[in-house]
Amino acid sequence: MQEIDELVNVVDPAWPELREVLSAGSVPVQVLSADVDEGRRCLLQMQVTARSMLGSLALNTGGLLVDNGWVRVFGGGSVTGGGLPSLAQVNRFPAYFDPVWHPATGLIVGHDVVGGVFALNGGDPAAAGRPGAPGQMTYFAPDTLEWEAMEMGHSGWVSWLLSGQLETFYDGLRWPGWREEAAALALPQGISVYPFLWSKEAHADLAATSRRPVPMREVIGVAADFARQMGPSDPGFLGDV
Repeated sequence: MQEIDELVNVVDPAWPELREVLSAGSVPVQVLSADVDEGRRCLLQMQVTARSMLGSLALNTGGLLVDNGWVRVFGGGSVTGGGLPSLAQVNRFPAYFDPVWHPATGLIVGHDVVGGVFALNGGDPAAAGRPGAPGQMTYFAPDTLEWEAMEMGHSGWVSWLLSGQLETFYDGLRWPGWREEAAALALPQGISVYPFLWSKEAHADLAATSRRPVPMREVIGVAADFARQMGPSDPGFLGDV
């Protein structure tokens, strides 16, 4: 086990490089102010240092709003009321450091506003019903109710988010006017789409669906419930928001 000062006070922190990546990306991104104490709590429980992209996000940001807020990347939690929850809150870290605790099915590191979930695989993805290798990113797709392997680590995922490839990734999940609808959301909100994104009607004509802002907890919960009822398998824990 490493103490918090060992995790924070490193010779080559990732934050300067991450700031450059954020400023140079082709996708709009908003960096939320961090809750320093909560960020340190995240680092201690995850046992990652400020050298890592994951540790740097937790320590230096309250999270990221990527592409007009369509994707929310979790960090140390936003200091403002109604902001993004921290990695610790989303993943239900213990209140105090527990050396034997770890996320059972992987670490939830991001959500999108229509119920997609980005997670970092743990040591045995197959046992958790997740595709991909240990330490790789996976995505729970709200239009298929399945987990998909992303074949990249967390640092690569952050760079990928800012690279302009989201337009292709979300082909079939975005409608005319999505930017305005995503940007207008409060941070605790997501977008409820009906007919549901996994329905034949939505697949046939997404623009004809009706949409409204609802609590993000509801968006995630509805997708999880339907995945358990009609999907290929229980998606497991999708984050506490």
